[in-house]
Amino acid sequence: MELLILGGTRFLGRALIELALSNGHQITLFHRGKSNPNLFPEALHLIGDRETDLSLLAGRHWDAVIDTSAYIPRVARLAAQALTSLTDQYTFISTLSVYADSSQIGIDETASVGKLDDETVEQVDGQTYGPLKALCEQEILRAFPNNSLIIRPGLIVGRYDLSDRFTYWPHRLFSGGDVLVPGTPQRKIQFIDVYDLSAWILRLIENGASGIFNADSPAGMHTMGELMDACCQLAQSPVQLTWAADDFLLSEGVDPWMGLPLWMPENDPTQAGFYAFDVSKARQSGLTYRPLSETVRETLDWELSRPPHTWRAGISSQRETELLEKWHRNQDRK
Repeated sequence: MELLILGGTRFLGRALIELALSNGHQITLFHRGKSNPNLFPEALHLIGDRETDLSLLAGRHWDAVIDTSAYIPRVARLAAQALTSLTDQYTFISTLSVYADSSQIGIDETASVGKLDDETVEQVDGQTYGPLKALCEQEILRAFPNNSLIIRPGLIVGRYDLSDRFTYWPHRLFSGGDVLVPGTPQRKIQFIDVYDLSAWILRLIENGASGIFNADSPAGMHTMGELMDACCQLAQSPVQLTWAADDFLLSEGVDPWMGLPLWMPENDPTQAGFYAFDVSKARQSGLTYRPLSETVRETLDWELSRPPHTWRAGISSQRETELLEKWHRNQDRK
């Protein structure tokens, strides 16, 4: 197949292209040339800004398009309209954050999505991200009503993830010592390996699939304890896990999700469904999962090869030490 990737030189796009090339597909990349511009020399690179000029796409045709980089409906609309007659199928990478009510258990693809009072807003933040992605979906469905594929992933993890929302844990436990871990070992979590997600998306495209799909691990498949165990197996020195209660961490101003990655307090009823999305439709369509140990190992191997960088998620070693000392003092008084 001849595939056009909008974006594609970072994380999910990068994994998609690696697998697509290995499957023998012909790849065209349309990107700004700013992130990893020298990747994939065997692909055709069209350098441009999708927000201002898509003229380089004119006069061409692709079997399918994968849009990994639209966050604003105006930008999604420009691409969808420009490509209506230039491709047979359009895949849009959305997010589970589109759903309006994360307090519900077992949210499937029929659940209501979030809405904005002002749909012209283009500032992407924690409040607008999901509803803006939902509006992007509408633009794609409007332009490709019968041949579009909407993928709603949860937390994507693995090699090349620059968000550090998963990478923090293999990296932190690799160093050993007393590790501050939030909640309890039994706490259920959901995430999906970037290569599992990419391989499945490509299979759907190759099979001419359409529709909307939640894409995540099955609810209950992973726990924080199992993740910590997998990380401990790769540690270079002994690890002691200190499980700190949600209330303590919140009282100390630790931010859920980004302060200690993967952590969502269990006593927050508004987030009861955050790690309990229904992915049965994706599994029935062929989504499969590699062992957790493999994801952890590949993530750590990649992290150890990275040049020095500023961490985007997690707490500093100094802050962790302070919290551990306070937690242990509090426990000794009991």
